Amino acid sequence: MARGEGAEQYAASLLSVKPINTEIKSVTLKRKAQRRHLSLCSKLCYAIGGAPYQITGSALGFFLQIYLLDVAQLDPFYASVILFVGRAWDAITDPTVGFLVTRSRWTCIGRMMPWILFSTPFAVLTYFLIWYVPPFEQGKVAWYLIFYCLFQSMQTCFHVPYSALTMFISSNQKERDSATAYRMMVEVMGTVLGTAIQGQIVGGTSDCPTEPGVPDVRNSSRINATSVSLEETKQAYLIASGVICIIYILCATVLFLGVKEKKENGRKTSELITFRQGLWLVISHGPYVKLVIGFLFTSLAFMLLEGNFALFITYSLGHRKDFQNLLLLIMLSGTLTIPWWQWFLSRFGKKTAVYVGILWAVPFMILIVCLKSNLIVSYLVSVAAGVSVAAAFLLPWSMLPDVVDDFKIKNPDIYGHEALFYSFYVFFIKFASGISLGISTLSLKFAGYVTGSCNQPEAVSFTLNVLVSPVPVGLIIVGLLILRTYPIDEETRQNNQKKMQKILESEEDSESETSALGSNV
Repeated sequence: MARGEGAEQYAASLLSVKPINTEIKSVTLKRKAQRRHLSLCSKLCYAIGGAPYQITGSALGFFLQIYLLDVAQLDPFYASVILFVGRAWDAITDPTVGFLVTRSRWTCIGRMMPWILFSTPFAVLTYFLIWYVPPFEQGKVAWYLIFYCLFQSMQTCFHVPYSALTMFISSNQKERDSATAYRMMVEVMGTVLGTAIQGQIVGGTSDCPTEPGVPDVRNSSRINATSVSLEETKQAYLIASGVICIIYILCATVLFLGVKEKKENGRKTSELITFRQGLWLVISHGPYVKLVIGFLFTSLAFMLLEGNFALFITYSLGHRKDFQNLLLLIMLSGTLTIPWWQWFLSRFGKKTAVYVGILWAVPFMILIVCLKSNLIVSYLVSVAAGVSVAAAFLLPWSMLPDVVDDFKIKNPDIYGHEALFYSFYVFFIKFASGISLGISTLSLKFAGYVTGSCNQPEAVSFTLNVLVSPVPVGLIIVGLLILRTYPIDEETRQNNQKKMQKILESEEDSESETSALGSNV
């Protein structure tokens, strides 16, 4: 259509003998405005596409460990194996998919969209089967391991292209930052939704489930307690997973229909590179390495807290009937503070926001294990912790485009490898989280965790206290010390933004002139 319009304008110019440069300038200005502007509808549709990853992630992060231990009733050792291998496999698939995405050809629906579209049905099916307890004992471990790994693979095929899509929805950094803020808002709302659906549906039936008619001889206090059957709890997990699967499909549909991937016609395409070359390309960029390592430690802190918080609330604090409400409150608090953090980082800079946002959680992590168990204090700490959760969600994804832009400026002849930066970042985070979750679950076995029991030994409570306070605090401190060496401060970021705009304007001018001249032939 653009070429047709150019032809009509050229025909008119022949009659009026108008200079051809006027037409080129008009086309150039029009295309610049179109490329830089991203409508509110597009931003919202893009943001909604990030919800499935967070909804399923929060449900798995908060509930999979306690589900494997108390509902599927696996030995803590096997549960730790499933959690570690699943996360490690997930980590491996991220750079693999990122590498394959960079080698993908442009299609009529884009380069990233086909991955998102075709992975969705398989991701939904495998996610549902994770929460199904098979009617056999032998092979149960293999069941969860296989479907957990398959789901992580399908989820990666969705999320890596979606993350890289940030660079292809607009060429303007402010528009990308704005879209990222919308995305973070929706993603934190996704964690709220995932926590609410899983927690409220399952929480209503989680009063120490036992096999029908079989009392828990390991815990005499449960014999006279009012409890639901294990079958009802299993059914509740299936219902929750079914609801989440429906939401997953709806969000993927909105993303596909509402976001148009922009092809960078003005750019050359780099030669295809090998996986090893792609890895070297990424790890040789200093700012990227420092950013990833710094957020690796801070993300591990929050992942340890997330993975063990349900058990900590249940067995250390004794708030068994309130744990789903406390988890929901954390996520809700995070959702409401995302806009404030977006304002804060734009006002004071992203590095300052990192220090303030991440450190905010430290005193509350210490407070919750030092004070005697109190439900009101637990609710207050949950609200305060949610503020840091919001910062931990927003800042890494807001800073990654800055690193990619810095790389483009320093390597002007290398194009089309944006997905590698996102996929390797997710790889390092997920691999490390797999190790941490595996070790933390294994430590519960050494502490004497009793599968399916309402009460646990004192050693288990002590272990959970360590896993949600001293260890995360130490990881946060190490991560922030590393981020101090991150070289892209606010001044550097603004300079890079100006350089990128000049590069993009030059490319747009060249593309527009070529298109207009081609139309005039």
